Amino acid sequence: MTEPTPSVAILACGALAREIGALLAQSGLAQVELVCAPAILHNRPERIPAVVDAKLAELRARGFRRIFVAYADCGTGGELDRVLERHGVERIRGPHCYAFYRGVEAFLAEAERDPATFYLTDYLVRHFDSLIVRGLGLDRHPELLPVYFGNYQRLVHLAQVDDAELLDMGRRAAQFLGLRHEYRWVGYGELAAFVERAVRSSADGRTDHRLLAGHSGTGDRAGGTADGSPRARPAIPRSHRSRRDARAAHRNRRLSRRVAKGDTGSVRG
Repeated sequence: MTEPTPSVAILACGALAREIGALLAQSGLAQVELVCAPAILHNRPERIPAVVDAKLAELRARGFRRIFVAYADCGTGGELDRVLERHGVERIRGPHCYAFYRGVEAFLAEAERDPATFYLTDYLVRHFDSLIVRGLGLDRHPELLPVYFGNYQRLVHLAQVDDAELLDMGRRAAQFLGLRHEYRWVGYGELAAFVERAVRSSADGRTDHRLLAGHSGTGDRAGGTADGSPRARPAIPRSHRSRRDARAAHRNRRLSRRVAKGDTGSVRG
């Protein structure tokens, strides 16, 4: 029996491929195609809008009915949002992937309190040598280390999976940079709900905007309407929040251990 052709696509940064693939497998969303742009664009954010623009055009030409963009602003200064507005597509909210992993409001508050913090995700820890050391030329020009990182005081590893090897790799990365190391298991944060809610809602043509950024054109949006004003969110009774959060944390930790072991199932890509 021939599988139905996917009508929904997620266009994502390559640094999120492993995590989104695991979430799609867990949700059983086989009819979603994951398409990724090169993760090395992390080092050249000015190139992200043009690459996303071209990939969105390709996906439209292939007939995808709905496209969701798993990119934060990622240092594009609002240029990515202008591309997405032209295509009528929205992205996950937040200025960086660190923000939606940590939780946008919590991340922005912490960044305000302690701006001298360098963040790594599991992906960046795994690829620290290629993206940071060699990517920034520190292997050839170690004298650049204080130029790039002299104003930082600590490295915070925002971990998606519970993995002792990654914890150790993060410590070594902090030691290389001469920074204090902090480890925080945050799981998939808002990315999990983005994949589940945004993609599932596409089945009946409706989009859940709670985890999508509105087109305010600011680049550092925490979600809002077209004029930049915040969207109202459904109130959750206080008595239900602790149970909901406990269930979500347990579910994400269980999934993170599966991903750490490589048990993610099959996903269309």
